This record gives sequence, C-alpha cells and structure tokens, in this order.
Amino acid sequence: MRKNNNINRREFLKRLGLGTAAVSATTLVGCNSKQNSVVSDVTAQSEIPIDKMTYRTNPKTGEKVSILGYGCMRWPTLPSDELDQDSINELVDYAIAHGVNYFDTSPAYCKGRSEAATGIALSRHPRDKYFIATKLSNFAPQTWSREASLKMYHDSFKNLQVDKIDYMLLHGVGMGEDGMEVFENRYIKNGVLDFLMKEREAGRIGNLGFSYHGDIKVFDYLLENHDKYKWDFVQIQLNYLDWNHAKDNNPRNTDAEYLYNELAKRNIPAVIMEPLLGGRLSNVPDHIVARLKQQEPERSVASWAFRYAGSFPDVLTVLSGMTYQEHLEDNLRSYCPLKPLTDEENKFLYDTANLMVQYPTVACNDCKYCMPCPYGIDIPAILLHYNKCVNQGNVPESRQAPNYRKARQAFLVGYDRSVPKLRQANHCIGCNQCAPHCPQNIRIPQELHRIDKFVEQLKQETLDA
Repeated sequence: MRKNNNINRREFLKRLGLGTAAVSATTLVGCNSKQNSVVSDVTAQSEIPIDKMTYRTNPKTGEKVSILGYGCMRWPTLPSDELDQDSINELVDYAIAHGVNYFDTSPAYCKGRSEAATGIALSRHPRDKYFIATKLSNFAPQTWSREASLKMYHDSFKNLQVDKIDYMLLHGVGMGEDGMEVFENRYIKNGVLDFLMKEREAGRIGNLGFSYHGDIKVFDYLLENHDKYKWDFVQIQLNYLDWNHAKDNNPRNTDAEYLYNELAKRNIPAVIMEPLLGGRLSNVPDHIVARLKQQEPERSVASWAFRYAGSFPDVLTVLSGMTYQEHLEDNLRSYCPLKPLTDEENKFLYDTANLMVQYPTVACNDCKYCMPCPYGIDIPAILLHYNKCVNQGNVPESRQAPNYRKARQAFLVGYDRSVPKLRQANHCIGCNQCAPHCPQNIRIPQELHRIDKFVEQLKQETLDA
C-alpha cells in the first residue's frame, strides 16, 4: 500500500495540467478500431470542461450526484496482476476534477482488492467530494451466516477508510436457479437486512438499496414491500438493447423497460449498470458501426449508449467501469453536459437494437463472476473471442460462404492466441459450478460445448481441405 498523501485543490489541478488541453493517455490497442469504437474521433482534439458535469438530485437527501458514476470493477493492473495503484489514483483524480462524485465498488471486485484500492485513491480527497457505494456481496453459502455477513460489512468501512457508506446495496439479488430462496438465506433468515436498516437509521448508511439480477419474483417482492424496506435506490441493468430485447439474449433476463417503469412509478431512483453490456455495445458489427457513425460521425459508438441511459429522468447515475483514460475522457464528453436523446434518436437506437439481435452473440459481460473454473477453463475469454468473431464476420456458417476460408482461419488462429489450449472449451465437463453465479443467466456449459463443437468442426474441415 502506498503512502496516503493528502493533496490540496491547487496541487491537484496542477498535477492534472488543467487549464491547458487535456493530455491523452497512452493509446489503448484496439480502442480506435472500427470493431471497438470506444472513443470518439475528437478525443485528443478538444478540452474537456471541468465545470459542465450533469448532476441529478437524490430525492431523499437532496444530494447532487454526477450522472456519470465510476464503476470500480475493472481497475487497471500491473503485469504482476497486482492493481496499479498509481494509475487508479490518477484516474480518480481526473474524474473528480471533472465532476464525477459517485464511486461504486464491492468486496467481490478485482479479486477482492477493489475496495482497498478505491479507498486509497479517494481518501486523498476531501470526504465531501465523493459518494461511496459498496455492496454486501455474500454470494457464497459460507458467507450467508450473520457473523460472516456482518464481518464483510464492517471490513468495507476499513478498506474504504470511511465511517459512513453513502450507498449500500444488497448485491445481485435474484441470482441463482431459485432466486427467492437464495435471497432469504443471504439477507432475511440471518437478520442481515434488518441490521442494515438499523444501520441506516443510525446514519452509518446513507442510502439503502439493492442490485437486481435474474429472478423477477425477487424484484417484484422487494418492490411490493417497499413500504416496509423503504428502498432509497435500486441498481438495474439498462441499455438500448435490453429495453425490449433482454429476453432475446436470455429467457431469464427481464426487459429494462419493465424494471425502470416499476421503479419510476414508486419514485425510486435508478442506478444504471451495464450501459454498454460489458462492452458489447461498443464492440458491435461493422455495419452497426457504420450506421451509428453515419448518424453522428464525431461521436463514439459507446457515447450513444451512455446518452441513452442518462436520458431517463429517474436515473440517478450511470455506472461505467473505466479502466483506461480514453474511456473516462469519452464518457466525460457524453456527460459534460449530457445532451438527452430526442424521440427520433431513441427510435433510431431501437431500430439499431432490432438489427443487432439478429446476430447470435453470447450475453457475456466479462464480469468474471463465473471464475475461477475448477478445471482451469477461461470462460470469459472463450465467450468474448466468439462474440468478437461474430461481430467481425469471422464465424463462417457454411463452406459456401464467400469468406469461408479467411473467416475459418481467423477464428481458429485468434482462438489459440486468446485462450491457452489447456483453458479452452474442450476441457469443460459440464459440472455447472459456473452458471449459478452468472448475472446474465448464461447457460455456460451449454455455450462452451456449442463453441467447442464449432471449433472441432472448423479444425476437421481444415484437415479435409
């Protein structure tokens, strides 16, 4: 851990070089390619204002929350796989200087290291400059006991170096085959939810809410009992693809339209996660890139998704896991200030979503909740390689396809480069230990077996050629 040095505002701005054009960080390989249009064409050409952030008001407290929230699930790492604390500090400094004040973490993020790293970076700033959101991430049955859950809760205070959690969430309610039973074991039978409500009354928790994944019975139950629990906010997955097509990606997912409207009619602020679907809405097929660029040539592909999520009036903040400076700068341009989408632009995005669902990508968000696999399989890398090849047109459906030979080679060569042979899909035995942990409810063993069958087919056709 690095020395926790406080810095005043003058030194803070001096280090960032604000007042001159913003300095772009080292180029991220692939970020400017047409397959991964994370940043806009004007990223390095214009200065980002430090006083134009759009804020939303918390109806309970009157707090002004930045519409861009920093998701701390994907902090940068060093070659040693340790978190890069210096880079994290710089990202946090830059975000705060440009008006970001909501930081969302969890005991489960970054292999359990996110809270401590986030705490180090934020503690260098005045406490009134930021809101901390963290979660009670007691996913594993061994953490369901009251003792284990409360230890996790108290550890969050120590790791984050605070005496108050501004936004506390029950993490991932609805996950698992029987979401209601799991929810009761994690939070009701052990008295943990009652404890957290008392902590809110005592002022050690500012706002109490939950993040929802999967089982709609749990979501409906918690909202039906809103008078009892008095939820201050709820975190949901919302993006222009999931607004109408969540069930097309997975039968157990709930369309974002339903989730948002249920919260809005109860005046419960929504915190938005996965506005990019784990990057899938920036890594889109070439013809979708062309369609978006034709409409707004100077905006990034990703900016459409962020403007969409931020345009809903009852959204408090939109989370983004910004690993690199380029991501942060692009999102700041979308929200400093936010230019809400028009009705025509919304229709354009919904039409775009209708085109996108025709492509059979897997709904993997690279959250790594499925890891580690007991048999060493790199599940996210396999699914993401497959999705990348779908988007690039490198998943040949038959030998009659005009680019069949080129696509076959690109898929196989890229597969071996992306995933070591001992960690590829052919080693999956179908134990299903991964699937219950997937927030997207992907049937992971079935998808791995399908991809492996496809790989073996391509290899055999290579031998026959």
